[in-house]
Amino acid sequence: MTQAAGPGQPPPVDRASATPLWQQLKQSLSAAIREQNLTQDERLPSEAELCTRFDVSRTVVREALGQMVNEGLIYRLQGKGAFVRGQREDQGFVGTTIGFSGELEERRHLVTRQVLRQEVIPPSPRMQRALQIGPHETVVEIDRVMSVDGLPRIIVRWAMLHSVVPGLETMVLHNRSLYDTILRQYGVRLARAERWIEAVSLEPADADLLQVSPGHAALRIESVGSTASQTAIEYYTALYLTARSRLHFLVVGPT
Repeated sequence: MTQAAGPGQPPPVDRASATPLWQQLKQSLSAAIREQNLTQDERLPSEAELCTRFDVSRTVVREALGQMVNEGLIYRLQGKGAFVRGQREDQGFVGTTIGFSGELEERRHLVTRQVLRQEVIPPSPRMQRALQIGPHETVVEIDRVMSVDGLPRIIVRWAMLHSVVPGLETMVLHNRSLYDTILRQYGVRLARAERWIEAVSLEPADADLLQVSPGHAALRIESVGSTASQTAIEYYTALYLTARSRLHFLVVGPT
């Protein structure tokens, strides 16, 4: 980004103005993004550079950047800085059973998957209620971080009845679609899913996995998937960064 002010130019912020300094800074940076056509994912100057360039405090810079994050103009990566965000891509996976990666790969995005955990475990009390099973029936749990074009976007903690997918815990699933795997290996296709969505603040461990600051906003999705016979076999929770895309729903009225 070019220097906001130089010799002979007016100061980048007007301290005599009634407009708060952070708002003036936000306006300057927003105009630079619009007028200079800064490319998607291009890094903005550091906080220290902005302080020097605009002759303002870190508090002013952080308030301006925070507002720009909220407005969808930029995003932050922990330890790396602030970056220009392009137009958010609509994603409809939450309203279908196709799965997160399947939809994006259909659009020719590069989806990578990091497996954090893959094992057979006793079901949690919440899993027992969702899947209508007892504490002695096991599930395969697979926790993964999925990235799109190199940027982490979602953490999924997924579980399915072990009796439905025996041996899944031993399969190599790095950079493989989970839904494609269970369809090919076990003939399992989900016919229905019920989901709940709430806004949350990320805990430090999850924020680190998604390369954002602790407390960063995300959506928590809870899902129970069923077969065509209405048997619940799948349960997952997901933490989804809408700062890098947005969710799309199709709502159909009664016929």
